[in-house]
Amino acid sequence: MSRVDRWLLPDGVEEALPARAQALETLRRRLVDLYGSWGYQLVMPPLIEFLDALLCGAGPDVELQTFRLTDQLSGRALGVRADITPQVARIDAHALKVSGPQRLCYAGSVLHARPAGMAASRAPLQAGAELFGHAGIDADVEVISLMLETLAIAGRTDVHLDLGHVGIYRGLVAEAALDAQDEQQLFDIFQRKAVPELEAFLAAKVADADRRTRLRALVDLAGDAAVIERAAKLFAGAGDAVQNAVSDMATIGRRVRERYPSVQVCFDLCELRGYRYHSGCVFAAYVAGRSQEVAKGGRYDGIGEVFGRPRPATGFSVDVKTLADIAAVALVPAARGIYVPPFAAMDPALETMVAQLRAAGERVVRGLPGQMPDFDELQCDRQVQRGAQGWSVVPR
Repeated sequence: MSRVDRWLLPDGVEEALPARAQALETLRRRLVDLYGSWGYQLVMPPLIEFLDALLCGAGPDVELQTFRLTDQLSGRALGVRADITPQVARIDAHALKVSGPQRLCYAGSVLHARPAGMAASRAPLQAGAELFGHAGIDADVEVISLMLETLAIAGRTDVHLDLGHVGIYRGLVAEAALDAQDEQQLFDIFQRKAVPELEAFLAAKVADADRRTRLRALVDLAGDAAVIERAAKLFAGAGDAVQNAVSDMATIGRRVRERYPSVQVCFDLCELRGYRYHSGCVFAAYVAGRSQEVAKGGRYDGIGEVFGRPRPATGFSVDVKTLADIAAVALVPAARGIYVPPFAAMDPALETMVAQLRAAGERVVRGLPGQMPDFDELQCDRQVQRGAQGWSVVPR
């Protein structure tokens, strides 16, 4: 690398300068406080772990995104986390071992081997919340609600919420009795929503006409609440697992709409995001001006099994950087600070005043000898002045 290139950063990796860093930190603090007010306890998993532990139950998508390196102390393979959720599941299952429902939250950096989407950061600041130990839809509704409150912190209430349920697809595939290879081929077709290819595959692989009809219908079942009514009729002859999943989706959607009337709730029964990781309801939030989801989550029951303690679980995550980018409210107030000119002799009264101002939450910048203050660069709108009555704070 030439001398002039030494300031370059890897593609998809960025640094936050003061204004951006302050906005991100302000937002991070607000999110942690929000989650705490809902009863979610903050945890801080490590940035790196032994690779075999880090990837337990994480799914193939996370495995592909994980940077690998060798520990010089032990010689074992290490991984830099690409997702904090599996780490939190390990903490719940192995470290805390609470018997009842457990609410945990987090906010920290992750690293992706590849960007998740167009112009996406490879170094997101991931925040989220996970609810363990409850298998009912009340837990799903709570987590979705908290995700919507997360977006509201950034002033975004113009949210489009997509709901899906991987249990519907799993149930229909199980009834079709496909082998592993055919199931993988069918999954790839659904991911591409290649209808002609789907129809040809079903004609060749699924003998029962009703089962073919139900699988074929999945690609068209996306839209408003009317989709759920259609699905209930189409899947009336399917097994209990499929019908229960459709019923759960309908209930979750209705309850979310009751709580958040401004949110547009849509259903997509062909949404298979995280299919090999999630086990039930999946959801994603979109806002105007963004083609990619800005927050996402879902149910992932049983992830703790690899740590010896399977637990129902549901949660969501959001990239704080993305959230700051789409914010519709000011995250950082107008520059406010107090400038203290340099003085040759220390004055105990002035030192006491400075300490009291800082303790009260004020930003106080001490001047340095030989430099003329630039109030705009220092972001100070006031200054300390000595008068007949002692020290006081006055406009700059």
